[in-house]
Amino acid sequence: MRIAIFYFIVATFSGCIVADQSYTRVAPGVWRGVLELEHFTLPAKTKKEVAIVYDQFKPGELPFNFEVTYLDEEKFYIEVINGAQRIRLDSIQYGRDKTQARDTMNVWFPEFQSYIHAEIRGGVMQGYWRVTTKDNYQIPFYAHAGRAYRFTNLNEKPENDLSGNWATRFGIDKNADDQENALGEFKQTGNQLTATFRTETGDYGYLEGTVQGRKFWLSTFDGAHAFLFSGGIQGDTLQGEFLSGHKYKSLWSAWKDANYDLRSADSLTQITKGGEIAFKAQTPEGKTVQFPSAEFDNKIKIFTISGTWCPNCKDELLFLNQFMNENPDLAKQISVVVCSFERDKDPEKANRHIQAYKKKLGITFDMVYAGKANKDEASNFFKALDHVMAFPTMIILDKKNQVRKIHTGFDGPATSRYESFRQDFKSLIQSLQ
Repeated sequence: MRIAIFYFIVATFSGCIVADQSYTRVAPGVWRGVLELEHFTLPAKTKKEVAIVYDQFKPGELPFNFEVTYLDEEKFYIEVINGAQRIRLDSIQYGRDKTQARDTMNVWFPEFQSYIHAEIRGGVMQGYWRVTTKDNYQIPFYAHAGRAYRFTNLNEKPENDLSGNWATRFGIDKNADDQENALGEFKQTGNQLTATFRTETGDYGYLEGTVQGRKFWLSTFDGAHAFLFSGGIQGDTLQGEFLSGHKYKSLWSAWKDANYDLRSADSLTQITKGGEIAFKAQTPEGKTVQFPSAEFDNKIKIFTISGTWCPNCKDELLFLNQFMNENPDLAKQISVVVCSFERDKDPEKANRHIQAYKKKLGITFDMVYAGKANKDEASNFFKALDHVMAFPTMIILDKKNQVRKIHTGFDGPATSRYESFRQDFKSLIQSLQ
C-alpha cells in the first residue's frame, strides 16, 4: 500500500504538465525522452532506496527533452532540445500498427541516417533509436508527455558553482594512447548546468544537465551523439564517468584552471617535405573534380576532410556555407570542395546520401565521395599530409596553390572559440585576395 502511495506521489510531483488534449496524433508540447544506454536492474533493498532512485532517475539513462508542435490538424514537427540548441525534425512517418493496434512513428535525423521508432499510447512512447550505417546499433527509448525537466526536478543546494574552465583528461582508466586532453566550459545557474568539452579533434556539442549537492549530470542527443556524463564534486576537482552510446564507457577527471588551453588547431597536421596537395574524385552528380586543374586557377582553395556522420563536420560545413552566402564578393574568389568519407559500405549508397545531405543543408559548393570513414583512408587520399588526426580537417591554399593553413577539428557554436574562429577565418581569406 505504501509503495502504491509513493508511486502516486512521484507521478504527481515529478514535473508533469497537463497537455492540451485537442490533438489528433502525438500530444503537443514538451516531452521527456530517455535513451537506455545501460540496462538498469533495481539494486534497492529498502523502500527508502526505491524512493531515492525513482524520485530522480535511473543510472545509465540518457534523458533529453523534445517539443511537439502542430502545423495543422495532422501535420506536426519535433524539436530536440539540448540547452540553447534546437534541432527541428520534419521527416516523420506516422501510421498504425494493425498487429499491435497501436499508433507508431519513425522520426528521422536524415543528415545522420538514424531514426527513432516509437509506439505511442496516449502520453507515453516506447521504442528504440537506430543508426542505419552501423551494424545492429539500436538503443531502447521511451518518453513521457508533459515532463519539462531533464534529469530531475529536485533542487538540492549545489556543493559548488562549476562555472568556468576545467582542464580535463578523458580515459584515465585506459592506456595512455587512448586518453584525451579536453577543456570543459561550464556555466551554472542555481541547479541548472550547461557545458561543452573542447578537444583537439572537435567539441562535444551542447550539453545540458543539473547539479545536485555534490553530484552533477550532463547529456546531449542530436541523432548522432548520445553522450552522458555523471560525476562528483571534490572541491576544485571533478571525478566522473562518460558514456557514449551503449558501447563506450570511460572515466575522466578535471580540475579548475582558468589558464589551461589545448594545442593550437593550426599546428597538429603538416605538409610532408616536398608534398603537394593533389586529388581526383567525383561528385554524386557525376562531375569529376581534380586538383590541380584549370578550374582552381587564380582561386583561394578550401578543401575539407569531412563525413556526413560527423556533427563537428556539419558545424564546419554550415559555417562555410554561411560565410560564402554572407560574403559574396569574397565567395567569387573561393573554391570549396568537401571530401566526404562515409560509413556506408556501398559507394552508390554513400553517394546518394551525400546528394541528399547537400540538399538538406543547402550546401552551395561541391561535395565528393572520397572513401570510407577512417583516418587511414583520408591520409591516403591526401598523401601530402603527414597524418589526418580528425574529422573535420580544413586545408586552405592561396591563389598560387601554397598551403596557408591546415586546421584540425572544429570549435562549433557550442564553444567559446566559435566567434573568434569566424573572425580569424575572415581575416585570413581577406589577406589572400
